[in-house]
Formats: sequence, structure tokens, C-alpha cells
Amino acid sequence: MSLHTIPFMSSTSATLPAQAAPLPRLPTLIVACLAATWLVWGSTYLAIKWALVSFPPFFQMGTRFVAAGLLLGAWAGWRGARWPTRAEWFSATVLGALLLGGGYGATAVAQVSVTSGLVVAFIAVVPALVALGELPYGVRPSRLEWAGIALGLAGVLLLTRGQGFSGSLPGLLAITLACVTWCAGSVWALHGLPGGRKLTLAPGAAGYASQMLVGGALLLAASWLAGEQPTLPPDARSLASWAYLVVAGSLIGFSAYMVLLQRAGTTLASSYTFVNPVIGLVLGVTLGGEAVSGLEWAAAGVVATGVVLLLLSRRNAPARN
Repeated sequence: MSLHTIPFMSSTSATLPAQAAPLPRLPTLIVACLAATWLVWGSTYLAIKWALVSFPPFFQMGTRFVAAGLLLGAWAGWRGARWPTRAEWFSATVLGALLLGGGYGATAVAQVSVTSGLVVAFIAVVPALVALGELPYGVRPSRLEWAGIALGLAGVLLLTRGQGFSGSLPGLLAITLACVTWCAGSVWALHGLPGGRKLTLAPGAAGYASQMLVGGALLLAASWLAGEQPTLPPDARSLASWAYLVVAGSLIGFSAYMVLLQRAGTTLASSYTFVNPVIGLVLGVTLGGEAVSGLEWAAAGVVATGVVLLLLSRRNAPARN
């Protein structure tokens, strides 16, 4: 995946008459990264469920990110990338701890005692939390972005109606922590720490690999502290699911999310939280043989409308370098 800058089309650069002006288009790289976070991450829910048969939560996520980090780091080295500096390792440690250690780790804890409907509803709050987190940096979402966030959240809440919203207090605290750490990592990756220090990663794939290695190591430490034991030899479907999570969920999905943060902004990057439940719904129907009500299909339509508004909000967005 090429990571060179592709600027957004500027609405002021067109010389055609207003009635003939072309519709704004997103760069190919941004479209590809959105597809990865929407479709690929949406499919990982089912893969995680199948992999859990043999690989406990912390162990599963820790090993997948360590494996992905080693593969991506080796590829970056083969391409001539330099080793991260001490300052870049510090940034990778902060972001890896927040995005992977906190975001993924706390979600794993929550899934033990919180229903899936409530987990999805909590995660759908991420774009709103990210927008609030950017306010101290002088970033104000547009009206279209706020409308897209509101519609997306409403659609996900409709989608989870009837699934059950029960959960223990420790589980609720864990999923809250997961959302907060993920949002903090997303905002700080783009704007820097509250004190003004920028979090600069090594360029391109080497930077993403360093985050995966640190986050994966923290998750493996949590697995060891929790006393998790994988089932050996693993079930064939569990092993295949784990391999899919390494390649699709970590190498492709997480890298695409980081590119979106840098090139498209936090609001559009977080739009996956609205789309993933819909993808999970479709996969549940096609692969899991689940029945879907009219209300759930209507909710999917509301979500799609919210995402369209987020995409349209990019019309007047400045280019990001």
C-alpha cells in the first residue's frame, strides 16, 4: 500500500460552471482504507468468535498483533525502512498502549460479562467522543459531521434493540475504558499529547509495525497475568480464523485506520463503528443463518444515511499531508 500524500479535491479549484461542476470524490487511497475498516473489520467479529474456541481473548489478540508487527516490520526493513528512533518508540508505546492494549484489552474483559448488543452500542459512541476530544485542539465538526454522527449512533442503537443490554459493573467499566483509551489514542495520534508534545511514529509501515509490537506485547502480558491457556493443538477453524485476523484484521485493517487518521481526520476514520455492526448483521444472515427483522433492516438504512453524510462532509475538507 502506497502511503504518499493524495490531496482531497478542492471545491475552489474547479473552473467549470456551477451547474456542470463534478461531484467531489475521495482519493483512491482513502476509499481503499475505508473499505478495509468498514468491510474487513466488520468481518472480524465472526473470526474472533471462531478463534476463541482455541485462543483466549488476550492471548488471541496479543499473538495476532505481535505476528502482524513482525511481518510488517520485516517487510518494511526489506523495503529499506530505517529502525525507529527512541522518540518514535516512545510514540509507538503510548499509542500502542492506548489503541491496542487499552482498546482491545479492555474490550476483551468486557465481553466476558457484557452482552454483545451493549458492546456494539458503546463502541458506536466513539465518533462522538473523538469529536469532543478534538474540541480542546480547536477542531469543530461541521453540521454534516454532527448529523452523520447522530444518525449513525441512532441507527446502531436501533440495530441492537432486543439483543439485551445487561452487563456487570466491571464489564461496563471495562468497555467504557476501552472507548476512552481508543479515542484518546486516535486524537493524540493526530494532534499530540495535551502538553503539546507530538507523537511522531517512524514513517509508513515501520511506524505501524512498532505500534503492533508494543500493543501485542502488552496484551500478551495481560494474558499471562490472567492465566490464559490456549487449546493445543488448536481447532482447524480457530487457527484459520486467527491467521485471517493477523492478515486482514491487523495488517490491513489497523494500518488502514492509521492512514485514515493521518489523511482523512478522526471523524471519517471512526465511521467504521457505524458500518461494522451492519456488516456483522449481513454476515450473520449469510453465514450464520440468522433471521433479521424489518426493524433491523431499517436501522441499517439509518446507519447508511449517517455514513453518507460523513462522506459528504469531506466536500470542503482541507488537504492533509
